[in-house]
Amino acid sequence: MNDIRRLSLSCARTMACMLGLALAAWQAHAADAWVPERPIHLISPSPPGGGTDAVSRLIAAKLGEQAKWQVVVDTKPGAGNNLGVEYVINSPPDGYTMLLVNPANGINATLYKDLKFNFIRDIAPVAGLVRTPNVMEVTPSLPAKTVKEFIDYCKANPGKINMASSGSGTSVHLSGELFKKMTGCDMVHVPYKGAGPALTDLMGGQVHVIFDNLPSSAGHIKGGKIRALAVTSEQREPSLPDLPTVAETVPGYEATAWFGIGMPKGTPRDIIDKVNAEVNRALADPKMRERLAELGGKAIAGTPEDFGKVIAAETAKWREVVISSGAKVE
Repeated sequence: MNDIRRLSLSCARTMACMLGLALAAWQAHAADAWVPERPIHLISPSPPGGGTDAVSRLIAAKLGEQAKWQVVVDTKPGAGNNLGVEYVINSPPDGYTMLLVNPANGINATLYKDLKFNFIRDIAPVAGLVRTPNVMEVTPSLPAKTVKEFIDYCKANPGKINMASSGSGTSVHLSGELFKKMTGCDMVHVPYKGAGPALTDLMGGQVHVIFDNLPSSAGHIKGGKIRALAVTSEQREPSLPDLPTVAETVPGYEATAWFGIGMPKGTPRDIIDKVNAEVNRALADPKMRERLAELGGKAIAGTPEDFGKVIAAETAKWREVVISSGAKVE
């Protein structure tokens, strides 16, 4: 009888072991199982010419080259990025519609009082892409050549400095609002429909200052078309090593732009894991990292949960800035 019992226990353990191995094999297979059968649409919720657009096209091209996926960038701007977000939220959760998540998605949670969605609830985080500093830059005709000189000039000319942004609620806008709050500078916010037209007017002197995402401004800075005063990150930017940080003049100031990929809530986990794996593989490529560095960006690879934490932390941070600065949608 004891022999029979021992045999039964041995068989049970063997079966449990086999089931465990089978489950592990299935999970490993699941991450690789999903293969797109038609084009994937990556929704860029900002107008062309800005940081969101630049990052969208960079990752779409890389996924096409690396995974042989056809990723089409669809630009759907409007309502401070909210139209593009709504489009993704209302799309089928089948892996064929992705969102290029950007700082406005965290800011808008507080800035807009009547959103038809809750971003954290309705968008599934998939993968982080890159974090970049913004750059405080001025029109070349402005006499200020340092942050201190700009503050002095601004205070000598209250209400006469036009502060451009790529739209109300963007990190470009809120970086400026944070600067106003911490320095007491009285500037007039002038929102544009994207960084492209804002930079055109900055170069032409119609506006005086902008706190733009580095990817969309890097070429203009290096070409001498606009004058960069400082980066908004805590540390100096390696691609612009001689440029100080705003915090060197305004202690405690920090603002960065962050980008990643999200999908509609309810997208199957195996699809999310597959896209996450391909994005992380892309970010590990030295050539991709070099390209991001040229844009002033640092890769933020990780799990979907890691990117979810970024979204939650940034939403909380900018909630305080929106409330304390009194920033409003214009």
